[in-house]
Amino acid sequence: MVPTSSSSAWELEAYCPGTSLSLLRSTGHLSSETAPAQRPGRTPRTQISWVQVHVRVLASLSVSLTIFVVMTVLAKVDTSSWTRGFFSVTIACMAIISSSSTIFNSSVYGLTGSFPMRNAQALISGGAMGGTVSAVASLVDLAASSDVRDSALAFFLTAAVFLGLCVGLYLLLPQLEYARYYMRPVAPVRVFSGEDSPSQDAPSTSSVAPASRVMHTPPLGPILKKTAGLGFCTVFLYFVTALIFPAISTNIQSMHKGTGSPWTSKFFVPLTVFLLFNFADLCGRQVTAWIQAPGPRSKLLPGLALSRVCLVPLFLLCNYQPRSHLTVVLFQSDIYPVLFTCLLGLSNGYLSTLVLIYGPKIVPRELAEATSVVMLFYMSVGLMLGSACAALLEHFI
Repeated sequence: MVPTSSSSAWELEAYCPGTSLSLLRSTGHLSSETAPAQRPGRTPRTQISWVQVHVRVLASLSVSLTIFVVMTVLAKVDTSSWTRGFFSVTIACMAIISSSSTIFNSSVYGLTGSFPMRNAQALISGGAMGGTVSAVASLVDLAASSDVRDSALAFFLTAAVFLGLCVGLYLLLPQLEYARYYMRPVAPVRVFSGEDSPSQDAPSTSSVAPASRVMHTPPLGPILKKTAGLGFCTVFLYFVTALIFPAISTNIQSMHKGTGSPWTSKFFVPLTVFLLFNFADLCGRQVTAWIQAPGPRSKLLPGLALSRVCLVPLFLLCNYQPRSHLTVVLFQSDIYPVLFTCLLGLSNGYLSTLVLIYGPKIVPRELAEATSVVMLFYMSVGLMLGSACAALLEHFI
């Protein structure tokens, strides 16, 4: 469930239309060139922001559910006579699911931005739990199933059942008094004439400057300015993670692979890479429920994010295969990739959760939803850059 950069950019435009224009003068007021773009109905991009969050969530879930039902049916269909057509259908389904998943993740995380930080932390931890469950299911399937068709049917059917359950639970959400309180409408988005806008801890009425003007859409400029530090941490954290996992880590082989043991050949990568990383990532995210340090404005936070780049050479000096240029294998034991994977997962889970839950809390509540989407956009940029650089890094090993 990793959001793609293109879909996140679309979602960012949905919340902050007219991002290519300057929204603010140096005084903080709307410029004459951008004022018409902020009026409802003037451009198609402003109409996108009219789509309510519950519509986006239910629509994305329904589309994903439909696609998985179609794929479940296709898993039992003999497609040997139309392989090219089946390949095209599969690619189209993956593209649709990726877009729907991005819209769903952005919408739900944006909605959670108005809730207390513990709710955002629980949401992010739930994503890691999904990865852990998937890794466990993959190991069970690898050990017990011998038919690829039955395995595909089981996975697609399970996904369809969980998506249907998500639809039902989301429809029940407005029935909870706790949810209704935090989902209540907020004051219109305002542009402040001062340098800094008040955080969510400050009163939203008394802190409004007299020269403020009501806006119909969230201003992108002030959001980017307020979240610049956290945005850098987010991009770099996910850049390092995507640089190593899974491109580099999945090619690290056991030093005892030639012994014929299934644990050093068949199960080594699924166990020590996918399951271990996802479980360590889950543990790191769960720790943020009790410990939230360093703070959003601490200089230690970007320092910790930058220090994770040391993990890259550590993985490269394990038994990565095949290798042509970097011939030295410094860590000649299977315990080292296990330890490095745990460190990668724990640091990714803890630090990334901190920056993602801090983002919506350093802006006024009326900007929390849009700020959440901006934070997910930062994450997508980091993942995209890390994946691209990982493909280049493999050629130098």
